[in-house]
Amino acid sequence: MDVLQRFLKYVSFDTRSDEESTTFPSTAKQLVLGKFLAEELKSIGLVDTVLDENGYVYGFLPASAGREKEPAIGFVAHMDTSPDVSGKDAKPSVVAYAGGDICLPYATLTTKNFPYLKNYIGQHLVVTDGSTLLGADDKAGIAEIFTACEYLVTHPEISHRAVAVCITPDEEIGCGADRFPYARFAAKEAYTVDGGELGEIEYENFNAASAVICIHGVNIHPGAAKNKMKNAVLLAAELISLLPPAQTPAHTEGYEGFYHVSDVTASESEAVIKLLIRDHDGEQFAARKVFLTELVNYLDGRDGEGTYELTITDSYYNMKEKILPAMHLIRNAEAAMRKVGVEPKVVPIRGGTDGARLSYEGLPCPNLSTGGMNAHSVHEFVPVEALEAMTQVVVDLTK
Repeated sequence: MDVLQRFLKYVSFDTRSDEESTTFPSTAKQLVLGKFLAEELKSIGLVDTVLDENGYVYGFLPASAGREKEPAIGFVAHMDTSPDVSGKDAKPSVVAYAGGDICLPYATLTTKNFPYLKNYIGQHLVVTDGSTLLGADDKAGIAEIFTACEYLVTHPEISHRAVAVCITPDEEIGCGADRFPYARFAAKEAYTVDGGELGEIEYENFNAASAVICIHGVNIHPGAAKNKMKNAVLLAAELISLLPPAQTPAHTEGYEGFYHVSDVTASESEAVIKLLIRDHDGEQFAARKVFLTELVNYLDGRDGEGTYELTITDSYYNMKEKILPAMHLIRNAEAAMRKVGVEPKVVPIRGGTDGARLSYEGLPCPNLSTGGMNAHSVHEFVPVEALEAMTQVVVDLTK
């Protein structure tokens, strides 16, 4: 099976994760794809294949004869798709892109909104019908890893190291590394294949935290509300307005951090604000948490103690310091990409991957591109040419 066929099969599975769930994995439908993937790894020829009790899929490809003593290389991807947009009943198609806007049945990829489309003229783009996301994040990574493994099995003349594969659940809700099977995973260094534009290599990511602010208002009939009502809706709006307006995702890039208000539920009596806090720099990350704490404390002192409750939870940290002692992983990835005609670009991740947390657990794990673009969106697409190129990059990294 080629990488495109494999990818199209994977996106037919709805694997949306659920951040409100109390189960692990967060959705049972991830286990359906997990079972399929474990069986596929076994059919390809990997050994010790398993879908474990936590939803992780594992497989191992032994080294070529004479290379058994060399360290194994690992590859990690995730099976879940973003909770932000449904991937149920995704209807992918392949467009031979000749330029201009791409008109889908339910959405349009315009060159105005996506000017980088011009870089894909002449390529074949896998798109959705515009009603769902595609799932290239990260089923493209799974397809590339599995197809590379199959290529190695069917080409025994290619000498390679042992290969450990792990497909995780719930990466999109920050839990992909929670129960990672370190004891089973045979590699001491690995790559997540979970990036974006073809050629990107990432080993610097955000320090990340989530914040929840609960606001307890006082509701009373509007006709008798003077000097009595504390409208939680208005208090929430005021708090949000006091966040630095230029420090949001829409106004930042590169290494610039931000506050991101991701969800608000409110009535006169109660309001809940959910935020993401992000910064590449550790000191600035800490300062952002202090700022938010002091802002809430100030408002709580003004409006009455107990009006505001703030909870901040760290999610993951910048993997850079864990990768610097293992920079051969970056050099090897650059060389593998150049070998297949892809110009590597080392860039910071404006987000996080399983690799960040795995690196802090002793498994250095930088991130490689999949070729997927516009993740978490009905405008998501991935070039067939990128799927094929990254498959060969994975193959080369095993050598």
